[in-house]
Amino acid sequence: MLEREVRANLVYRDFTCVGGGKVPDAKTMGRWGMAVGPQVLERVHARIVTIARERGVVAGRKMRVDTTVVETNIHYPTDSSLLGDGVRVLTRAMKKITKIAGTAGTELRDRSRSVQLKVLEIARAARGKGGKSEDKLKSAYSKLLHATSRVVGQAKRFAEEIAAGVKRSRLTLEQLALEGLREELESMVPLVKQVTKQTRARIFRGDTHTPGKILSLFEPSTEVIRKGKAAKPNEFGKMVKLQEAENQIVIDYQVYARRPNDADLLVPAIETHRAKLGRAPYLVAADAAFYSAKNEAAAKAKGVKRVCIPNRSTKSVERRREQKKRWFRNGQKWRTGCEGRISVVKRRHGLNRCRYRGEVGMQRWVGLGVIADNLVNIGRAQQTHTRP
Repeated sequence: MLEREVRANLVYRDFTCVGGGKVPDAKTMGRWGMAVGPQVLERVHARIVTIARERGVVAGRKMRVDTTVVETNIHYPTDSSLLGDGVRVLTRAMKKITKIAGTAGTELRDRSRSVQLKVLEIARAARGKGGKSEDKLKSAYSKLLHATSRVVGQAKRFAEEIAAGVKRSRLTLEQLALEGLREELESMVPLVKQVTKQTRARIFRGDTHTPGKILSLFEPSTEVIRKGKAAKPNEFGKMVKLQEAENQIVIDYQVYARRPNDADLLVPAIETHRAKLGRAPYLVAADAAFYSAKNEAAAKAKGVKRVCIPNRSTKSVERRREQKKRWFRNGQKWRTGCEGRISVVKRRHGLNRCRYRGEVGMQRWVGLGVIADNLVNIGRAQQTHTRP
């Protein structure tokens, strides 16, 4: 899509310095994106914020902050599908090893078809109701776990035999390929073992809070996050903070390795605002999740005059009266722009789902989306200021 848009739009051609030349194809652009790391994108973003400040697009008098979830590119996680993924990946790697090293050492036994049939059997049993369906479900899971354990044991033997030189190749390139496949097996086996552990805990002991729970073998850092949405109660991805100033300019973004408490983010956000814009904001607006009496006192101590964060559980008449004042209601109306900004970056810039892999890929994806949104908003603000 990016290639098509740039090729057909004279403004985009001029902006990207392509001019009348040939537009790079989509694969080349994708490689360019992969070459840029999160640290570089942070520096680019900081430079864009500085330009917005120098041109008067942001003054730093207002600050609003909110969090959202950027989903990782995974399928809906179920225990049976994760076990099926593990068997498929391990079997595929062992087939490649057998093709290179031949039949030396442990012989491959392909259980992928029987595992797939058991996954389908579990899906049928899960749709049923009553005690018989539950017994069928447990029986099917028991068979699936047994088959997965056999595949894991076979993969461990394959990796050990490559390390010991039992499975080897005389050709240097093929031997390097074997070493790469051994590393793949050694990295995947612990993940599959963790999935079998959490499956046994949930199915046979009813324990859904296994430590180190894995939601995807390909994105093991994925978290399940509940933001209270009726349409999507569970979201699978990473928590992201977006912090804005005037004219909808995102002055800071953060991708968190583990979901933080929103209330812990307010004071660091004010400090970041001061560091990037050279002053404390006059008004700070956020939703009720960011409120605490400690946060309000700390914000005022840092020079914030208007702390517009509602406390919905308060029983204080004075506090309720304060939250009904005109400045507070106006501040909350301005705060709702956070919801619109999150919606725009998800729809227009792809932050609904990350297409890159890994934590570094998530940081790169979010950084690119925020930079693109800032460029659009800076151009729109400057056009408004120069319009007669």
